[in-house]
Amino acid sequence: MAVNFIISANTDVGIVKSTNQDGMSVKVLNTPQGRMVFACLCDGMGGLDKGEVASTSVVKAFDKWVVERLPELCAEPLEDSIIRESWNHIITEMNTAIKKYGAQQGVKLGTTAVVMLLTQTRYYILNVGDSRVYEICDFVKQITADQTFVAREVALGNMTPEEALVDERRNVLLQCVGASEDVYPEMFFGDVLQNAVYMMCSDGFRHEISEQEIFEKLQPSVLFDDYTMNKHSVELIELNKSRKERDNISVVLVRTF
Repeated sequence: MAVNFIISANTDVGIVKSTNQDGMSVKVLNTPQGRMVFACLCDGMGGLDKGEVASTSVVKAFDKWVVERLPELCAEPLEDSIIRESWNHIITEMNTAIKKYGAQQGVKLGTTAVVMLLTQTRYYILNVGDSRVYEICDFVKQITADQTFVAREVALGNMTPEEALVDERRNVLLQCVGASEDVYPEMFFGDVLQNAVYMMCSDGFRHEISEQEIFEKLQPSVLFDDYTMNKHSVELIELNKSRKERDNISVVLVRTF
């Protein structure tokens, strides 16, 4: 049975910042291998509001890959190694380009990046930084792993997850496109599930709300169309703002059926 997709994307500047430095793209594709969804979300940061330059540049680079490279790759069965090599190349190129731009402008800027391709059978996900991808079925499952100081400390046993949530260093990134000497993206591969929701978000979307609140609004059983997906996403964004989230807030949803 073919997998079909419904998509939605929402972003909000939030209650503090004057500029939305998040960038994102999501699209349904018709390919020789059936329908696919491609999505990219980047959370930019930098002086003089240049974070939006970093995030938008990475989104545009991956959108170009979708137009120019993916059709070629779809002539043959997709392979994990080819997607990994192709996406790593884009991240390396963008890291160099953004660093060069920052040096010319006299500012330091960079961006996180989560990139996702959902095919009829398999998902391909890339992560740099602390934006996230989740899979929501009977529960909320985080697919990506944060590249942050606190996540590393939790993994090493030096900090509990509860301590990490309130640690003042929770936003310190270990890697960032444009601000790291070298960037080593992490890749995740798995089976695409029917009747599931794949959620991509910037960190501003998740700091002030719980996984239970996310599940109640975004579980597959309550998302029937793009109108409902947008409505529930906006409600969670507004809930974050009511709890004084200070960052830009962005979320992309892909519902499979």
